[in-house]
Amino acid sequence: MAAPAVASPAAAPDRAADRTSVVAAFFPLVEAAEQVGGKHVTVSNLTAPGVEPHDLELTTDDVDEILDADLAIVLGGDFQPAVEASADDRDGPTLVVLDEVGHRRRPDDPHLWLDPIRYRVVVAVVANALVHADPSHAPAYRANAARFDARLAALDREYSTGLADCESRTLVTAHDAFGWLAARYGLHQLGVTGIDPESEPSPARIAELADLAERRGVTTVFTEELVSPRVARTLAREAGGLRTAVLDPLEGLGDERRATGADYVSVMERNLRRLRVALRCT
Repeated sequence: MAAPAVASPAAAPDRAADRTSVVAAFFPLVEAAEQVGGKHVTVSNLTAPGVEPHDLELTTDDVDEILDADLAIVLGGDFQPAVEASADDRDGPTLVVLDEVGHRRRPDDPHLWLDPIRYRVVVAVVANALVHADPSHAPAYRANAARFDARLAALDREYSTGLADCESRTLVTAHDAFGWLAARYGLHQLGVTGIDPESEPSPARIAELADLAERRGVTTVFTEELVSPRVARTLAREAGGLRTAVLDPLEGLGDERRATGADYVSVMERNLRRLRVALRCT
């Protein structure tokens, strides 16, 4: 008797092929695309975990990914020149966030995503870009954007309340990444190295900041995940033994932390808790 025929297993559907492919320059733009796009997009992050976005160097595979994606999302303003140059060569749509959102109030500071209100605008323009790139899923994109916007509005209320009554309003940071946040909530930022995280402050600058920190009752010098804490620790020592703590500018949230549930809102909430301790808020 002939052996019964064995049916071949059905091939698994290629779900990724049905999704809109998005390439985004670094974490805040990746987060916006994933929150808005949901199950209808695949999002690739050009900036690997642990890499400072300013220092990103593209591989040939990265360039191919930029050119082939259905939608590319970059910050603009020469924040990542190599990424922006490759995006200029695309045939498909590219969202240059700063061109749509604008940042005239702080033209030398691109870190506007650290202001939850400005980040709400970023999410809105990402949603518009996805609707234009994939109109068939426009209702889903708009609904997802509305849900994420509600979380960001709640986050803004947490910051407004949490930073309303503080003994100090001076925020000393490793570099000038938190100007948008400071301006939104009535704080005064003092950056150790200015806008460039890799620059080296002069001894005179360290002495000036140490004097200001002492006169303004500063308790903490904030360092960052992706920037060497050496200069910040030097300032903390020169200012009479201040504490140091990490304040995350959300430029490179790694996969390991994201796997535990960390996202834009949770990291910003952790930043708020650390700010309240440092500024002695009630």
